[in-house]
Amino acid sequence: MEAYLYEPLADKKVKCNLCSHRCVIKAGRRGKCGVRENQAGGLQTLVYDKVIAQHVDPIEKKPLFHFLPGTLSYSIATVGCNFRCRFCQNADIAQMPTDHKGMILGDTVTPQEIVAAADKSGCRSISYTYTEPTVFFELAHDTAKIAHERGIRNVFVTNGYMTAEALEMIVPYLDAANVVLKAFRDRYYKDLCGARLEHVQDTLQHMKALGIFVEVTTLIVTGLNDDSAELKELAAFIANDLGTDTPWHISRFHPTYKLTDLAATPVKTLTAAREIGLAAGLKYVYTGNVPGNAAENTFCPGCGEMVIERWGFQVGNMRIKDGRCTLCGSGIDGVWQ
Repeated sequence: MEAYLYEPLADKKVKCNLCSHRCVIKAGRRGKCGVRENQAGGLQTLVYDKVIAQHVDPIEKKPLFHFLPGTLSYSIATVGCNFRCRFCQNADIAQMPTDHKGMILGDTVTPQEIVAAADKSGCRSISYTYTEPTVFFELAHDTAKIAHERGIRNVFVTNGYMTAEALEMIVPYLDAANVVLKAFRDRYYKDLCGARLEHVQDTLQHMKALGIFVEVTTLIVTGLNDDSAELKELAAFIANDLGTDTPWHISRFHPTYKLTDLAATPVKTLTAAREIGLAAGLKYVYTGNVPGNAAENTFCPGCGEMVIERWGFQVGNMRIKDGRCTLCGSGIDGVWQ
């Protein structure tokens, strides 16, 4: 299928304007994502009908804690990614084209079939997740449009590297996003991910301006992005540029893929990072990958009482009605219906 958002150049080259790499691709070559190919001067997506993963997940798994909590989300992905994270948790599919000489696998599934499956499964939303939805943008866009028409919400779980053009094209159908803000140092992005920090910041600010509901996740990797000064700057960016009502998920690193020589993040490091977020004025700061930790729960910013109880991806007691704490009446930020 012909790709969206590209421009032809001289000598049968093309420029892809889907993500912030803005790859200039020669005929017969692919972009950094490994799934968009210049075929005789026209850019083609190689994954429009190649779905590698389809699952029914709790929305909390994305993680989204303030968007339709306790509901199910039909979750899909294709292979490919525009980042090269050394700690990629889904490298077997995200890095497949890069690590296996351009290999692309997946089942033939249409946007109509995805939406039908989501509806049949009782899912309130469809999540474009596991890899990077930007690289399967055409499939995500066309599916999201149909889902929107049928009253099913749409969610991106993303590294935040899409261009303004891509974001403005998807925004009529995109309800929420969890954006992974991996660190707050450009060197980290360059060395560990093959990207640049400023583009992710731009996307986050643009999403908020467009009215997309946003939650942020940061994976804390021991010795690489756990410095308190960096975390204070990151938390201040969320509070000042995105708003103190933006939920921040601080997630625990486990050794994987090409970063196996580091230990799992100590829980005390996550706790310290959470305290930094709260001190910055953020109302909702969570620790992830630590089931049973009290910081999985949502607490009312007014009275301080627990209003959503969680264990891992499971939701227990909820004390929110019409977006307000049932104990004190304070507003709890989120999308509840």
